[in-house]
Amino acid sequence: MRALFAVLFLVLPLVSESVSESRSQGAKSAISRVLQEQTNAWNRQDLEGFMAGYWNSPELTFFSGAHEAKGWQAALDRYKQSYLSAGHEMGKLEFANLRIEMLGSEAAFVRGEFHLTMPDGKTPHGLFTLIVRKFPEGWKIVHDHSAGE
Repeated sequence: MRALFAVLFLVLPLVSESVSESRSQGAKSAISRVLQEQTNAWNRQDLEGFMAGYWNSPELTFFSGAHEAKGWQAALDRYKQSYLSAGHEMGKLEFANLRIEMLGSEAAFVRGEFHLTMPDGKTPHGLFTLIVRKFPEGWKIVHDHSAGE
């Protein structure tokens, strides 16, 4: 009987670690899908679809340069002003060098680069950090800090 307990004592942590790693990989894949769906929506010129990756809440925070947009609607308005107003275009978006670090089973820290290719040949680019949380409807960005050139 002691031998059985000794084996369980040694094996259960390994099984638990394996299950935890599997969940972590699943969460990272789900977060990557959210970012890919955002890229796809942006490249279709679908700003509302792009914003579906953000938490639709007045508590969403978005930092860009020295400016803060507080709330989903403010972030959408900022994007509309910067990319859909007269004389502005959305261009083609790509994310690169994504690094997703799980902060628990329901939160993650994401770092990466964004690259835009504009119709006039300009290529604005920069870095971003995101905090994402898991909600019943899926993973959503709750904080975005983007800095670009």
